[in-house]
Amino acid sequence: MDYRSAGVDIEAGNTLVERIKPIVKQTRTPGVLGGIGGFGGLFEIPKGYNNPVLVSGTDGVGTKLKLALELGHHASVGIDLVGMCVNDVIVCGAKPLYFLDYYATGKLDIDVASAVIQGIAEGCQQSGMALIGGETAEMPGMYQGGEYDLAGFCVGIVEKDAIIDGSAIKPGDSLIGITSSGPHSNGYSLIRSVISSNNINLSDTLQNKPLADLLLAPTRIYVNAVQNLQQDIQVKGLAHITGGGITENLPRILPKGISAELKSSSLTLPAIFTWLQEQGNIETNEMLRTFNCGIGMIVCIDQSDERQCLDILHNNDYDARLIGKLVDSPSASEVRYL
Repeated sequence: MDYRSAGVDIEAGNTLVERIKPIVKQTRTPGVLGGIGGFGGLFEIPKGYNNPVLVSGTDGVGTKLKLALELGHHASVGIDLVGMCVNDVIVCGAKPLYFLDYYATGKLDIDVASAVIQGIAEGCQQSGMALIGGETAEMPGMYQGGEYDLAGFCVGIVEKDAIIDGSAIKPGDSLIGITSSGPHSNGYSLIRSVISSNNINLSDTLQNKPLADLLLAPTRIYVNAVQNLQQDIQVKGLAHITGGGITENLPRILPKGISAELKSSSLTLPAIFTWLQEQGNIETNEMLRTFNCGIGMIVCIDQSDERQCLDILHNNDYDARLIGKLVDSPSASEVRYL
């Protein structure tokens, strides 16, 4: 696990390693072998699986980092990084195992890097996985001063016959939407454009909260929600609502000949999205193709499991509601808003 690489000043690298050792230790799980300082992170595949399949995912935080840099808020983007990766992995039914990060900057600021890694560790703890690797690179030719970029990679595991692949999905199935914590990490080029075009002061409040806090709210992690559902009901499909919104992400899990009909009344925009739509004069269809619009994960289940699904989610502190159903469709799979 190397946090002293790619031209990072040796003294600064050593200081960072010592700073983050206790942070990383908090995420350690039984499968971790070794510690900080090696060239690679080691993780032992858990016992008890008959035919285990590894599931991997990688992502970044995108231009949300621009806002974080401008406002000096860095811990939450570490959670975003984990959330964007792990929420993709769990839609296959996988249990997250471990995470690695890549932090590139023009000049290493130990306090900023530590805050980011603290956020990454928090995201890993929320996901029940270990942070086993990291790379820190100083690249002044690529980034100006303290600017930085983030990327992450996570691995999960699932029994082969328990993979959620959408094959059990059929017309009549119900769609449950689990709420998001805000825009998560998508649509920030448009968000920044709206802010700039309207000369918006991010210290202004919306529903008694600073706009900065609402726009930098960390991505909600859905690991516990999915794991609790899997214990008691058949989860037929899961759609992580990222870039492309509901309109483009939900069809990715639907078999040919099946479309989704969503009740527009169930997709009432939370305040931050209403504010964005009004400030940017954004059409509703564009909102639904750009942002999660308040729904971060969609669960496909048998209609008979609706009540139990909602009870499980509510009992585990996830706000969720029935948002629609699946229907026969002679054309390509799509989302219809009724």
